[in-house]
Amino acid sequence: MKKDTDNQSGIAAPCVCGGYEVRVTRLTVVPPNEPIFSERATDVEIENEAAGEFVVLTQKSIQNDLLPQRVCFDADEWPAVRQAVDILVAACRAE
Repeated sequence: MKKDTDNQSGIAAPCVCGGYEVRVTRLTVVPPNEPIFSERATDVEIENEAAGEFVVLTQKSIQNDLLPQRVCFDADEWPAVRQAVDILVAACRAE
């Protein structure tokens, strides 16, 4: 089984095992000591609905009767969205 690390992302690059490609397609961001099913957990996933891959951010609702909240980004729009988020995070005032 061949495994390399993508130095830019820090995520293991796809590897081939027995003729199958193994890819990381989901990461979960969660505060320390919180379970992965916490309403504070954010899932970051690669999805594909037959029109190309895109990234989806999902958070579960505190209220179990609500669907998870999703935001989707094409790879080419993410740098601009990320830049806008970084600008506004830097402009946030401490309480």
